[in-house]
Amino acid sequence: MPDALETNLTSLVADELAKPVDPRVSALAEAIAGRHGAASQAVLFYGSCLRERRLEGLMLDFYLIVSDYRAAYPRRWMAAANRLLPPNVFPFEAGGLTAKYAVLSEADFGRLTGPETDNPSVWARFAQPARIIWAADEAARASTVAAVAHAAPTLIARTLPTLEQEPADPLDLWRAAFSLTYASELRAERAGRGGDIVAAEADRYRRFTPPVLAAARALPIARQPRVKALAGWRRTQRRGKLLTLARLTKASATFAGGIDYLAWKINRHAGTAVTIKPWQRRWPILGALTLLPRLLVRGAVR
Repeated sequence: MPDALETNLTSLVADELAKPVDPRVSALAEAIAGRHGAASQAVLFYGSCLRERRLEGLMLDFYLIVSDYRAAYPRRWMAAANRLLPPNVFPFEAGGLTAKYAVLSEADFGRLTGPETDNPSVWARFAQPARIIWAADEAARASTVAAVAHAAPTLIARTLPTLEQEPADPLDLWRAAFSLTYASELRAERAGRGGDIVAAEADRYRRFTPPVLAAARALPIARQPRVKALAGWRRTQRRGKLLTLARLTKASATFAGGIDYLAWKINRHAGTAVTIKPWQRRWPILGALTLLPRLLVRGAVR
């Protein structure tokens, strides 16, 4: 893509990532970085809580970017788990706020936001607004900005060939994109959630569209035949739901109370009243697996 558009996109991303947040969020991010010592490179804040003013009672979402998994953990098995099935996810509380954070290495973050990765779990999230709350130094900040700047072009490049024609309204392009990615994970959110995300930041998505489209069109995946693109998304969606289950299983070893968080999120987004039984807390993997079929039947997750 032209250098001017590339510079504009990077500048847009850098400016957005640098926007201020509630000081309590900054303190929480610094505490998360401190938990992993010198391996910590950057902490990103993302998700629906970015738009919330009252944070009490919510679960804040962070990504911690580390230099190396071995350096980030005292136990080798945790580093191995992060490397084999990224990310690892941990709960965290400080200053009266509750959070969860996912851990990725700089190398994995760069790869998972880029076009070589067909799983949308990272690039779909960071095509949306986020903030860099803490960075080890300017080099770490620049590396994180560069990785995030790849996310939206990857999303749009993978969406363009699935469309019969490009929408006249750029917001419809983003809605179509998030509709594809939401179908690639087991989600508690109601249908149309992708449209809500776009509507909440409509001006932002309009502003990002020209440089993102230019970057997306320059990627080979944007020029694949429609039949091939749609078949690829069907594979991604099937595999994505299996990956969600695999990550849930792994989280039982790192995320104390993970099944209660799962129930909380489903109830919050789907309007259900899921309750967790004592035996499900004792055996969270089995509990989650027995819970899932009922949620699918009731439409609480898709």
